[in-house]
Amino acid sequence: MRKLSVYLALAILAVAMVAPLAWAVLVSLHQPWSEIPEYGKLVPVQPRWDNYATVLFGTDLPVFRFALNSFFVCTVIVIGQVLVCSLGAYAFARLRFRGREALFALVLGSMMFGSTVTQIPVFLTMRQFGWLDTYLALVVPGLGSAFGVFLLRQAFLQVPRELDEAARLDGAGDWAIYSRIVMPMCKAAVATLAAFAFIGTWNDFFWPLIATTSLEMRTLEVGLSTFKNSYGGQNWPLQMAAAVIVVVPSLAVFLLCQKWFVRGAAVGSLK
Repeated sequence: MRKLSVYLALAILAVAMVAPLAWAVLVSLHQPWSEIPEYGKLVPVQPRWDNYATVLFGTDLPVFRFALNSFFVCTVIVIGQVLVCSLGAYAFARLRFRGREALFALVLGSMMFGSTVTQIPVFLTMRQFGWLDTYLALVVPGLGSAFGVFLLRQAFLQVPRELDEAARLDGAGDWAIYSRIVMPMCKAAVATLAAFAFIGTWNDFFWPLIATTSLEMRTLEVGLSTFKNSYGGQNWPLQMAAAVIVVVPSLAVFLLCQKWFVRGAAVGSLK
């Protein structure tokens, strides 16, 4: 009975979380300009899958360009953040230098401030460099992450130092130890950071809104707000199709990285 109650609670929670997305998908398949259907008529008689093509290619707004911008920015930030954070984490976890603990305390302290606190200084810096309304403004501020450094440092500390010593006896340097020993043994933490970086960048609205001015440089989150005002105000099927287009990539990344989340939790519990 205890297991049954647990599974029942999990099933109710899963339905509550999946229901809004399922509702949006069903509404998006109705005829354009139709009213929001009643619950008994949610399933469309003739699904209109072309609503998604209309959102991406059938309007004057470059929605497909918005999507390409988002994928490009997310890809670069994920790769850059993993590289930058892993190098910083390796230094804090493996190297010995003066002021290491104080510097790491400053990194942790920066996590106490929300991103909105730093938006004005970052905006002024981007304007001073002349990077506003370019990919540099969208990418460079997201390459660093105090949380990413902390997460990977904790994972790197779990790797036995005896492996470093054995590698150094074979002539390996810090780069070889970092790339061939530490990083492969911390795939779960790296995948977790990559997933967080992708989802956070994909769902970011405020920074792309203030960092870009031209329509061609908008990301999908910002661009579809323009789509709502121009085409989706009362056109609920198209508006829901746009919402599904925004949600699906984040959901796909989470599902793909789910096994790494579970593996990372299992490894941490064993150690």
